[in-house]
Amino acid sequence: MSVASSTPSTEEAPGAADTGDTAAGMASTPPPEHRADRVPHRKIPWTTRMRRDRSLLIMVAPAVLLLAVFAYVPMAGNVVAWQEYSPYVGIRNSPFIGWANFERVFTNPLFLDAVLNTLVITAFQLVFFFPVPIVLALLLNSVLTPGLRTTIQSIVYLPHFFSWVIVVTIFQQIFGGAGVLASRMRDAGYSGFDLMTNPDTFLLLITAQSVWKDAGWGIIIFLAALATVDPQLYEASVVDGAGRWRRMWHVTLPAMRPVIILLLILRLGDSLTVGFEQLILQRGAVGVDVAEVLDTFVYYQGVVNGDWAFAAAAGLVKGLVSLALVLGANKLAHLVGEAGVYQRA
Repeated sequence: MSVASSTPSTEEAPGAADTGDTAAGMASTPPPEHRADRVPHRKIPWTTRMRRDRSLLIMVAPAVLLLAVFAYVPMAGNVVAWQEYSPYVGIRNSPFIGWANFERVFTNPLFLDAVLNTLVITAFQLVFFFPVPIVLALLLNSVLTPGLRTTIQSIVYLPHFFSWVIVVTIFQQIFGGAGVLASRMRDAGYSGFDLMTNPDTFLLLITAQSVWKDAGWGIIIFLAALATVDPQLYEASVVDGAGRWRRMWHVTLPAMRPVIILLLILRLGDSLTVGFEQLILQRGAVGVDVAEVLDTFVYYQGVVNGDWAFAAAAGLVKGLVSLALVLGANKLAHLVGEAGVYQRA
């Protein structure tokens, strides 16, 4: 009995000694980042990277060329914002007047009204339009069968391919003074209505048009994000007793969060551009007070009225503010742990 009881202690002694030696060795061995003989990281020369990635560079070169020719080279024309520009004499012969055009921009009440209308439309659509594709994607992903989901998705995003002329015409035929609804109301003995010329409901009208036209297209992006979710996460959550709502909150929405933040940043950067074609088509029907935004203001001041320098100054202010919004939103994305539009250096 005594021999049997002493056997385990005899067998455990070497293991304990080995464990102690190993622990001592691990304690005495510095981690890799503190070793003196660690090989320092060397940056790869840019010539080596160019040779390594030459296939990718050749592939992207046409797109870069088009972007440079049609986006960056024309930016040199912003110099007319500091000139008393006339297209008849050109940029070289137009006199420089300093910041006078910018002073006119910030003291012009029509410009301030256009800014206010732009911000109101942006804020309203950010609340009532931006979440719609997210909600629709969640419904299509969790409720319907794959075949029915594909059919509904195809029907919903079809209006994205319509031009704004067609979209406004369809709404006019339905909600206009001579539209289907107004005609049926008059046939029933009620007074008709004209939603297309009512300034009080114009904000709701353009938001409804945007939802009908573009919400289906946004579904594609969010469904693509949901397709990357590992099905085992849903299975594990079901095993843990999570219901449908908890699975959506703890599995689905975290998978969509990077895409949501990225699109939100892009939407904020594009917040001062709320749809030039959509608004200019309906500007005359509802009036300048509610439909004049920065894009239409620049168009009418520059192209229609011929005040090119003033319009260039207004457009440049809009571009700088949009850039600041993108950078600020991207910084907030970094603070909450997301990559945003670009990674930090």
